[in-house]
Amino acid sequence: MRSKDRISYFYDGDVGNVYFGPNHPMKPHRLCMTHHLVLSYDLHKKMEIYRPHKAYPVELAQFHSADYVEFLQRINPDTQHLFPEEMAKFKLGEDCPVFDDMFEFCQIYAGGTIDAARRLNNQLCDIAINWAGGLHHAKKCEASGFCYINDLVLGILELLKYHARVLYIDIDVHHGDGVEEAFYFTDRVMTVSFHKYGNLFFPGSGDVKEIGEREGKFYAINIPLKDGIDDTSFTRLFKTIISKVVETYRPGVIVLQCGADSLAGDRLGCFNLSIDGHAECVRFVKKFGLPLLVTGGGGYTKENVARCWTVETGVLLDTELPNEIPDNEYIKYFSPECSLRIPTGHIENFNSKSYLGTIKMQVLENLRCIQHAPSVQMQEVPPDFYIPDFDEDEKNPDERIDQHTQDKHIQRDDEYYEGDNDNDHNMDDV
Repeated sequence: MRSKDRISYFYDGDVGNVYFGPNHPMKPHRLCMTHHLVLSYDLHKKMEIYRPHKAYPVELAQFHSADYVEFLQRINPDTQHLFPEEMAKFKLGEDCPVFDDMFEFCQIYAGGTIDAARRLNNQLCDIAINWAGGLHHAKKCEASGFCYINDLVLGILELLKYHARVLYIDIDVHHGDGVEEAFYFTDRVMTVSFHKYGNLFFPGSGDVKEIGEREGKFYAINIPLKDGIDDTSFTRLFKTIISKVVETYRPGVIVLQCGADSLAGDRLGCFNLSIDGHAECVRFVKKFGLPLLVTGGGGYTKENVARCWTVETGVLLDTELPNEIPDNEYIKYFSPECSLRIPTGHIENFNSKSYLGTIKMQVLENLRCIQHAPSVQMQEVPPDFYIPDFDEDEKNPDERIDQHTQDKHIQRDDEYYEGDNDNDHNMDDV
């Protein structure tokens, strides 16, 4: 175990200001609520806080098709009616509406995950957090499930420059189909998704029989669950499978998607997990002591999303948080009880012991088909893709990686309380 983890945390206040539209369940405002809750518990004093750079279109095209990225950049609510064919082709519309500042929103959350991966690659931190990321449904050429750009795939591609094997773990209530699909044919990335599975439940994929193909056969792992799973069943299954995965696959780095729609009481979810149960998965993954990139994901009861990701920030910092929520800008959302923990749900648990036992045996059997962790021939690492647009005089020659927006410490009036940057590890002068 490392003595003290160095944690980089990425946030841009603009990411929470976009609006998907009336009645749309995705509320980016939950990111502002999370951030202010993190601040109210003084957790920012124990981390390095960064504003991510806005990912360039050419960076997004490392995974997505150039015509798709170009269309996202060009389209806006006033012009969308002029492009019915492209809207249909790229699956934009009801679930994935076109809204004001949509492309900038994508650039910010994707930039956060890419920057997080780069800091891990350059050993500038041990754990990197981007709660705005985790949009795991987006495909190469189309939007899906409220996701436009797949920041996770972009972050993993970055990590693959330095690591032979990347482990991706997904605890969102929905199957991590976009990430699985991107790496379905390779053994360089193992994807493990715990999710509700059923033909009528989005996205309808993620059967235990989906295991990858060609070089990727047995490197996709799916744990399909039924309604109502509780903390005890979920965490027991999670720990058994993940310990075996880490032991067998021996990843160099882990990416953990912490979708909070698997919590009890979520607007779109159907599990009974408490925040403590959800956070126990984060605690368990942290214990492996491997470089760790943590993102958000789904989560549609926004006050519970903020509670969950704040508790998990505390877990990553080894900090126990008092249950009474300190005063903050969004305190009214947590009233009347203003407590951090939420009760577990009351949905009937349809996951019998025998069902979970069968799933577990099937997954462990598939893992046994992997003889040993795949190795990769050594080759020259491609450079971090970056277009600098800063003044040469600004550059710090001691900094090991490009020092543009992603590596400038930041302070903005709407993000920090005044007088909070007098401790040296929180922020440097810029």
